[in-house]
Amino acid sequence: MGGGILITKAVAVVLVLVAVLGGSVQSVESAIGVNWGTISNHRLAPSTVVDLLRDNKIQKVKLFDADPDCLRALMGSGIEVMVGVSNDLLATLSSSSAAADLWVSQNVSRYMVRGGANIKYIAVGNEPFLTSYGGQFQSYVMPAITNLQQSLTKANLANNIKLVVPCNADAYESSLPSQGAFRPELTQIMTDLVAFLNSNGSPFIVNIYPFLSLYSNSDFPQDYAFFEGTTHSVTDGPNVYYNAFDGNYDTLVSALNKLGFGQIPIVIGEVGWPTDGAITANVNAARVFNQGLINHVLSNKGTPLRPGQGPTDVYLFGLFDEEAKSVLPGGFERHWGIFSFDGQAKYALNLGLGNGLLRNAKDVHYLPFRWCVVDPLKDLSGVSDHFKLACTVADCTNLNYGGSCNGIGERGNISYAFNSYYQVQKQNSRSCEFDGLGMVTFLNPSMGECKFLVGVAEEVVTEHVSVGLQLYRGSVIVWLLIFWGFGVFMI
Repeated sequence: MGGGILITKAVAVVLVLVAVLGGSVQSVESAIGVNWGTISNHRLAPSTVVDLLRDNKIQKVKLFDADPDCLRALMGSGIEVMVGVSNDLLATLSSSSAAADLWVSQNVSRYMVRGGANIKYIAVGNEPFLTSYGGQFQSYVMPAITNLQQSLTKANLANNIKLVVPCNADAYESSLPSQGAFRPELTQIMTDLVAFLNSNGSPFIVNIYPFLSLYSNSDFPQDYAFFEGTTHSVTDGPNVYYNAFDGNYDTLVSALNKLGFGQIPIVIGEVGWPTDGAITANVNAARVFNQGLINHVLSNKGTPLRPGQGPTDVYLFGLFDEEAKSVLPGGFERHWGIFSFDGQAKYALNLGLGNGLLRNAKDVHYLPFRWCVVDPLKDLSGVSDHFKLACTVADCTNLNYGGSCNGIGERGNISYAFNSYYQVQKQNSRSCEFDGLGMVTFLNPSMGECKFLVGVAEEVVTEHVSVGLQLYRGSVIVWLLIFWGFGVFMI
């Protein structure tokens, strides 16, 4: 969900590293990593995020771009990194080797120094074959890969960094796992892609979301989406499937078999369960699904078509909630994090790293503990436009039917919207006016499961100076940015 219309979302559980040796699959120990998405109005400092990863012994992280602040924070950490090329860059990179050289230089090489970032993968696009894209990126993928591979070779990085293409599970289809095949219009490009991946020692990456199957199909059996046992098992010849994840995974295995690459390692690029914004999106369901998934894959049972061979990596989606993401797929799209935006664990989860349950972020710097709510003495006849404005700028998906704040009443809904807007505006006093309908309170207005947030403070000076140095190193503009940054600080 990280960046497509179905927006595949950022937490990686790396379980069994698979190496292809003589056509067979070998298992060695692997680690746990995370998808780190950053589409948020309340971002923690990257250094705080890296400390959070370390405290939870997470050794792999997947980004959806090559964010310089994130990569600088990851330098020296030893954490393995997957950076991403966005879909809108594919056309340029496919048509220009010079553009590919520049992208690798700016987003990879500069960080691959002694004590630098440990970049292991470059994701070329994010779900570029998604059905809803209508094939607009399809013709760019392989030429972009060719140019980027040549650029890595020129930079002497081709032996250390592998190119991959995260695919949505809609790239293949079947009513039964054993009959899995890639969509007809993708057969040739998938043949070319998998041949490249196989020859380059790269895995096939797929995003699997049982939640979306349940959300989009009222007839989908709920217990089949989880790992706790089901009364709706699927029988496929001699094989029986007890959960949607294994059935989907083996459908891909069958599709790869049909192309002659049945033993290529598979990585689950995104998988997870949201905690809010829809009927079936809640904290308990997310905990049960993610813990069941981790336990299932770490058991090394594999699947009926790959017994004893689990995925190479499994990236849970996501590390944090991203409340600025598109809600086109649904309000849940902003609530996939195992941590809330401020790095606090939403529920008890053991990632299987010998570290026990999730540990919260430390030294989080919040804005002052105050909230914007609707004045209880004011008439609300003119509140509609203010409510719409607040929920256009800020996130109100918790108010959706089935959401954690759905039952707090009209004034509660308005107060929640006002406060969300107020926090996005960094508590600017004018942002709580709403033509006299809003008021600031120091009493926490949270009600039961409905939490009224307080935003996190930004490190203004660090951001402006570091970005200036990154973009304009050696230029007099650096000094202007530094002085500007200090000026903001002094204000």
